[in-house]
Amino acid sequence: MAPSTPPRSLRVCLAVVAWFNLLSALAGMAGLTLGGGLGFPIEWLDGTGFSSYLGPGIILGVVVGGMQAVALIAQYGHFVLAWGMHAAAGTAMLIWIFVELAVILAWSPLHGVYFASGLVQMIVSVLALGAWPTPFLRRMV
Repeated sequence: MAPSTPPRSLRVCLAVVAWFNLLSALAGMAGLTLGGGLGFPIEWLDGTGFSSYLGPGIILGVVVGGMQAVALIAQYGHFVLAWGMHAAAGTAMLIWIFVELAVILAWSPLHGVYFASGLVQMIVSVLALGAWPTPFLRRMV
């Protein structure tokens, strides 16, 4: 049996969120690596093993952005694994935010934005994978 295609609304939502996350990760990587750390204090990296924002910038762009790119490639290529890749990409975004908060011990409204985008991507991808029963209140037999 062939896997079913998720509703268009879920597919569009995942594409929009993944593009937002990808472009944000690439912009963040550029700012951290080429932009000298975006003006963040270097003291925020004390005890992390990083002496500059180059390493975190590369991780942000390659790992977080790369996961978003793979999810988009899988979706546009009509690969069955696309929805699972979106779940993984949303998880990568959430992990990035959790680790960043734990390291710098400072909060920015952007943390909330990117946490929400990762969470939305995870939830919608799980729905695209079939976690939403139809009809919703159908009883199991």
